[in-house]
Amino acid sequence: MSFSDLTRLAQEPPLRLLLVNAGEADSLSWSGLAQPLRLAQRLADKCQLDILTPEQLAASTGNWQLALLVADEHAPRLAPELARTVIERLRAAEYWGGVGAAVLWLAEAGVAGGVRIALPWALYAETEDITERAILTPHLFAIDGRQLSCCGGAASIDFSLTLVESLFGAQVQAEVKEALCVEKVRGPEERQRVALQARFGALQPKLSEAVQLMEANIEEPLSTDDIANLVGLSRRQLERLFKQYLGSLPSRYYLELRLQRARQLLLDTNHSIVQVGLMCGFSSGSHFSTAFGTLFGNTPREERQRRLATR
Repeated sequence: MSFSDLTRLAQEPPLRLLLVNAGEADSLSWSGLAQPLRLAQRLADKCQLDILTPEQLAASTGNWQLALLVADEHAPRLAPELARTVIERLRAAEYWGGVGAAVLWLAEAGVAGGVRIALPWALYAETEDITERAILTPHLFAIDGRQLSCCGGAASIDFSLTLVESLFGAQVQAEVKEALCVEKVRGPEERQRVALQARFGALQPKLSEAVQLMEANIEEPLSTDDIANLVGLSRRQLERLFKQYLGSLPSRYYLELRLQRARQLLLDTNHSIVQVGLMCGFSSGSHFSTAFGTLFGNTPREERQRRLATR
């Protein structure tokens, strides 16, 4: 599932959104999420945005199509009974999830089993008890089935603006970006740069080394066997590490890295689409276009035209 699947929510007005702040009102995780959505609400028709505390949510009888729990990394955990009630109310929404430390709270509560979650890298040391119940992704934010997650901090702004585009369209997103002086929106495919090293650097040095090899060899990709040999593992051992810790095969992870680099070049440079494909290890233009479309939902040409049109 991708964020574009949220578009249908706006086709059933009124669109009902809920943000629950369990942390500080001035935290970046909260303000980065709430402010773009507040501005979008003013620009869009028939949108209801409710902002509640956990206690207010527990006492509420409302219902929402999208509900998010937000907490910064230093926010105290909710009392167990309140947490259970809040999570139950969140999960009643069509789409629901967490931002910042709230992502960890949801995983610890056991409601993220088998789900890819984007967790703040600073909290990776606290994930020992959830690795078998959730799949940690190093991405800035993610959607998996009905569940959304964002690592928080500055990524909350990108996450919120992505929601704005999905729910209200590119024009509303462009107006919100202009109001907030935001030039570029990072997508869900982009990774927390420090996340892999913070999570696996000491515990899984072979995994970190393999990813570093991939990042250093984008234009002329290495084979999975080459990478396994270079880090001193068998192909099967390497595949097992990637599956266990990243929820992906090495070949798939490598392909996504190359496509992410291609997307960045399309947005930030004037290189032709053919040049971009070659710079990211695609000798066939049709293969590049097909792989790009599978990951991002549009062709390289459409991506460049769409982004240029909203600048």
